[in-house]
Amino acid sequence: MSAKHLMKLAGVALALFSVTGTMAQTLTLKDAVQTAITNYGTIRAKEQYAKASGATVQQSKKEYLPDLSLSFQQDYGTVNGQTGPLYGLRGLSAASGGPALSSQNYNAAFGALYLANLSWDFFSFGRAKEKIEVSKATLARDESDLQQEKFQHSIRVVGAYLNLLAAQRLTGSWQRNLDRALQIREVVLVRARNGLNAGVDSSLANAEVSNARMALTRAKDVEQEQGNILARFLGVPAREFTLDTLFIARIPAALYEQPATQLHPVLDLYRKRIDLSDHQATWLRKFNYPTFTLFSVFQGRGSGFHNNYGILDQNLHLYSKDYFNGVEPTRYNYLFGVGMVWNLTTPLRIHQQVSSQKYISQALQSEYELADQQFKAQLALSETRIGNALDNYREVPVQLKAAGDAYLQKSVLYRNGLTNMVDVTQALYALNRAETDRDIAYSNVWQALLLKAAASGDLNLFMNEF
Repeated sequence: MSAKHLMKLAGVALALFSVTGTMAQTLTLKDAVQTAITNYGTIRAKEQYAKASGATVQQSKKEYLPDLSLSFQQDYGTVNGQTGPLYGLRGLSAASGGPALSSQNYNAAFGALYLANLSWDFFSFGRAKEKIEVSKATLARDESDLQQEKFQHSIRVVGAYLNLLAAQRLTGSWQRNLDRALQIREVVLVRARNGLNAGVDSSLANAEVSNARMALTRAKDVEQEQGNILARFLGVPAREFTLDTLFIARIPAALYEQPATQLHPVLDLYRKRIDLSDHQATWLRKFNYPTFTLFSVFQGRGSGFHNNYGILDQNLHLYSKDYFNGVEPTRYNYLFGVGMVWNLTTPLRIHQQVSSQKYISQALQSEYELADQQFKAQLALSETRIGNALDNYREVPVQLKAAGDAYLQKSVLYRNGLTNMVDVTQALYALNRAETDRDIAYSNVWQALLLKAAASGDLNLFMNEF
């Protein structure tokens, strides 16, 4: 085998090793949040919306620049004129200029027009400036929307992470429950074969094992569902996750810390929406006022028709079909001036638009106040949840020790023929309940802290624990 082929095989092996190592790597909570912020489609979309608003700000700033147009045209055609009125509706008419002859003729020559035009709305009572402010307010709203989406999604990811971690621990508890049921069944079968216990104990033991297996299957279903939710939030294919389990059995230090005094990201978005609406109302008011325009035109014109062509129906031969004679400019004109345009009926329409925008601002303010009330209520609820979660957390060791002692006692008594299978089953159930209560209590403490972080808008309150 050639060295080139060996290098290719080595590269493939290294890639497979890297993928396997990545799959088995522990997913920490901080890595999960960072991965989600990088991959999640909604966040990436809102990043693009914010960039689009940033480009709109630059475009609004450049709208104040004057319009400078250059134009030229070279034509070939007749110049029959006719006395009478004409309106160039939507530009659908020819601009032929010539004498009004007594009859139609088809003398044609080349002509040309060269034009430079400048038009600048140099003063409109701050309309251009306010449009820039509207664009900036739109950018601020979209950036705030991006930040609140990152915050909200981070909360969702942390919640899904804790739910999956709790589901995995519950699956472990149900697996231990199955292991204990299998051990008890082995003892029952041995004693039944030796005639020390009735055969019905074997049936009870088999039923308990079957029940434990079904409970474990249901726990695995829940674990897989939570894993799928986490994968969806991370923006990665569904797979089994190895999570960080070191923190779950301890009490977070920040349970009673005060969150940072900052505006909640969602409330900040509402505030930015109100600011945008107010700027839009101010911008609309500017349309009540006239616009002052500076303009200038310079043009050159050429024609293949002579200056005395067709005078009194004479000299109809005084034109040239030569292209260069027609397109060479021979006459020049310029003009400049200042104009003002003011549609006196505009204020009648603008007044209603401004009123509509004010109502929108008031509606947004009401939504802001409602959201603020909800977050304050949620923050108060989180404090209650923390207290309740800690109470249950403190009870867990008591319940777990009592259930463990009871199971050990009943199993020993059963092996010695001093108790029945029903007592052992009840002790087994009590121990399994204590273990699942422990897993739930541990998770609820962290869930309560997450609720506090979500209500206060300070995710660092939670993430600083890691």
